[in-house]
Amino acid sequence: MHLTQSTDLALRALMLLAARDERRSASDLAELLNVAPQHMAKIVQRLRRLGFVGTSRGRGGGVVLADGMTDRPVGEIVRALEGPGEAVDCDHPPCPLSGGCHLRVALRTAQEAFVASLNQTRLSDLVAGPVLLSLALPASAAPSPPEECP
Repeated sequence: MHLTQSTDLALRALMLLAARDERRSASDLAELLNVAPQHMAKIVQRLRRLGFVGTSRGRGGGVVLADGMTDRPVGEIVRALEGPGEAVDCDHPPCPLSGGCHLRVALRTAQEAFVASLNQTRLSDLVAGPVLLSLALPASAAPSPPEECP
């Protein structure tokens, strides 16, 4: 199964927000994820429309994880981000094999199994551990590397 880049970045942004329960700017998320700020702004707006995050403008504004998001199953989040589409499109252009082909059903079954497997994991499970927490720190708070001896 292949996720779109937008879904991948949206999941990573949600993980960063979940790792540190605090407001972040879209530009901060863009910098941490090494993506253009304009692209991250579009992703944040999509997450807001889906109800996954809240946003506010102005001083002290930014992006915050919506209540209950850390308990949401990852498969549910992926399904919302990816939409209801199927792995293959047999109709555009029309497939000459569609009358007796079982590929669409097999791929739909695999897609459902993929989402069901992801539903066994919650967003909070993805952010457990110190490595992600250290990446989620603002640059000014990140631990500095040890100095080398002369």
